[in-house]
Amino acid sequence: MEVFSDIKGLRQYLKSFQDQRKSIGFIPTMGALHRGHLELIKVSTKANDITVCSIFVNPTQFNNPNDLKNYPREISKDIAKLEGIYCDVLFIPDGKIMYRKGDILNFDFGYLEEIMEGKYRPGHFKGVALIVAKLFNIVSPNKAYFGTKDLQQLTMIQKLTQELFFDVEIIPVETVRASDGLALSSRNLLLTKEERNQAIDLIQALNEAKNKLYAGESVLSVKEYVKEYFKNESLIQLEYFEIVDSEFLNNIAHFKPGKRVSLCIAGQLGKVRLIDNLSLN
Repeated sequence: MEVFSDIKGLRQYLKSFQDQRKSIGFIPTMGALHRGHLELIKVSTKANDITVCSIFVNPTQFNNPNDLKNYPREISKDIAKLEGIYCDVLFIPDGKIMYRKGDILNFDFGYLEEIMEGKYRPGHFKGVALIVAKLFNIVSPNKAYFGTKDLQQLTMIQKLTQELFFDVEIIPVETVRASDGLALSSRNLLLTKEERNQAIDLIQALNEAKNKLYAGESVLSVKEYVKEYFKNESLIQLEYFEIVDSEFLNNIAHFKPGKRVSLCIAGQLGKVRLIDNLSLN
């Protein structure tokens, strides 16, 4: 595996592949890699001539300084994992390379910044959009792979790609889960043993909500059920539970089987914030 920490070296290396019209797959990450990340890379290596992974803990997408400080960093373990699945290229820049002094642009994603993650993490999507735009410009991939666990982020990146005419295909990859259903996340490493056992309440609530919707219960009653579940039966402090259309993430008032709908949830467990979603149909 080739490892680069500078933009010039990475671009020069990739140019020969681009000149030969070889396809480049790209997976941007913040490290602390788990099976979900590795699945993205496996999907890319099957579909492309070369796969690039980046690791950069992006400061501009953290609205909580403690979250940035405590975010797990395991670069030596990450490199070993990437080598183990034959990733071709790793890009590990530092903050001085990715952000020049005063070089901060702003993006406006409208209502996406006012709902769910946008509401609870102000400025988060501006930071994500900026770093993704920078990385797309540096790597110039043909395809980029993102997990569906961060559904709102995926929607934002699709919009960013369309609006800025990036010549890259965004490939969603289904959420990878632990055997008990918990969506894999780097932040799971910060959970205590007791908290880890409690964390499955998210997916259990989503599955029960799904069952109630298919049984004909109203959107309003299902939302009330989830609210009461976390109020009375879980250690997770619920931030939001929304039932939205899967494409634009607008709230829906009525559920009809056959319509593409996603159930989105987020909550705080101890010092760790967790999110998950479940797509129907």
